[in-house]
Formats: sequence, C-alpha cells, structure tokens
Amino acid sequence: MSSEITLKDSFAARARIAGKVRLTPMEFSPVLSEATGGDIRLKMEHMQMTGSFKLRGATNAVLALSDAQRANGVVGVSTGNHGRGLAYAAKQAGVRCIICMSELVPQNKIDGIKAQGAEVRIVGRSQDDAQIEVDRLVAQGMVMLPPFDHHDIIAGQSTVALDMLEQAPDLNTVLVPLSGGGLISGVAMALKSVNPSTRVIGVSMERGAAMYASQHAGKPVFVEELSTLADSLGGGIGLDNEHTFAMTRDFVDEMILVTEVEIARAIRHAYWKERQIIEGSGSVGIAALLAGKVKNPGRCAVLISGQNIDMHLHSRIISGEDVDVTAEG
Repeated sequence: MSSEITLKDSFAARARIAGKVRLTPMEFSPVLSEATGGDIRLKMEHMQMTGSFKLRGATNAVLALSDAQRANGVVGVSTGNHGRGLAYAAKQAGVRCIICMSELVPQNKIDGIKAQGAEVRIVGRSQDDAQIEVDRLVAQGMVMLPPFDHHDIIAGQSTVALDMLEQAPDLNTVLVPLSGGGLISGVAMALKSVNPSTRVIGVSMERGAAMYASQHAGKPVFVEELSTLADSLGGGIGLDNEHTFAMTRDFVDEMILVTEVEIARAIRHAYWKERQIIEGSGSVGIAALLAGKVKNPGRCAVLISGQNIDMHLHSRIISGEDVDVTAEG
C-alpha cells in the first residue's frame, strides 16, 4: 500500500464504512452568522454513534485488517475519543481491544471505553507513557491502531469531508480541530483535492498544542501534555511522524490557538444558542469565531468533533462558573 493518502483512499474508506457510521447533519447557525458576518454552518460530527468523528477512522482501520490481524486483537493509545471509537469498531467486528491511556484522561471517557467492552490500562501522565505499554503489547502480537498517524485512520477521518462537500459544496472556509492531525490531514486533503481554493484552518488550544508547535519548528517536536478543557486535543504527534505532520504542512492554510476562557465561552454558546452539548475539543472552531480570530469567514463550516464531556464539568461551565483547568484530571 502506498504511504500517500489521496482522494481515492477517501472514497474507498467511505465505501468500506458505509452503514457502520452515521451521516451527521450540517446545520446553519443564525447566531454565529450574525456575530461574524459570515454564513456559518456547523458540521455536527459530535452526533456520531460514539460521540465523535473518531469512529470513522477506527472503523475503516479495523475493517481493513487481515483475518490474522483481527485474530491477534487491536491496541491503541488514546485521550478518549479514539479509544471509544476503536472499542466500538472492534466490538462490532468481534475483535479483542485494549486501550492504553494516561492519568490525565477524564474518568467519563475511560468509562465510555469500558462500556464498549474494551480493556483499559492506565499508564503514566502522558500519551507517550501509555505508548510504552502499547509497544509491549504489539511485541506480543497485537496490532496497533494509533489515534492519528496511520493510513487507514486518516482515510477514514477524511470521509467527513466528503459529507461536507455534498452538504455544502460552495464552502470558502473550514475550521477543523487540530491535535495529532489525523482529522485535519484527511479533511484538508479531500477538500483541497476537490477545490484547492478552500481555506482550511486548524484550531487548537494554547495549552500543549503539539502540532502547532511542530509546524512552527519545521519538524515534529515534543510538547508537554497539559490539562485543558480541550483534553481530546492533548498529546504529542510523535517524533517519528509518518503522515500527519507533512499533510498538515502541505494542506492546511492557517493555525489558530484559543484560550481556556474562549473554549469555555464556546461550550456555553453551543448549549445556550445552538442547543448542543459539546466537549472542549469540539468547541474550538466556535471559540475562534467568537473571539474574532477568523478573518473573513465567508461561507464557513465549523467541524464540531465531539460531545464526550463530563456532564458535571459541563454543568459548571454553562452556569458561568470559573473552571481551573490546572486542577482538572
């Protein structure tokens, strides 16, 4: 298999996962449109069956395994949503699944993975620590399906762009949460392949934005993983990154960072104005718009990537309570 990921891979992935993932809606936001002067659409990927876009890549990767690989089982490292998606996809395919996670992952996300029948192992204070246990299990014969830097994972995530192109074919700007790059790499590749003039903007949090730091350094670099309301965007991109660093560099036009205060404001906006419950990582595009950090959005799609927030935390945020993220986790 070629290491290059193309639009052909996107269509192949969509055919493979058809009927196993949900076609999520794209909704017009009158409030955001009025606030920004643009035509703002929300891609409701948080309505996916496991509460995030991660199900697309995980399902594609599991279904692409050989019979021998399925028999050995799959293992992954996750900040929550990849683990839940992989656990769900593995369960549907009858494949054993172990998810390794750091102590920084919220309990609700751990519980969500266990509910899908996967085994969870908590290791260390970062994804890098958890990866050590993954490597040990791979040495014993299990197949690692990482959260972002993998051909089939990226191809699966890119299918959300195909949906968006059909739901709103005349987009000028697309805002995508930016973490390890598995989502934005596939989405940007697909969008640019169809219309190179589409502006793709990655949005991440100020606290521990690994891809942002790596792109500015011109190579993958280590970034300390910190507590943040956008916990699903935490973790590094891997110093041996094969796909997502280069694809982000080549296909993404701009990167924006948002503060914890802006993330909390976006979560509140989503609840009170859009009637949606979303997690911090899924709110960063809204956060960037509300903060005036996106210039001339035009016909703009905001990819809402996930809803798996701890509801006690959500209640505190929407009530306007100050949340000290340094004390979370």
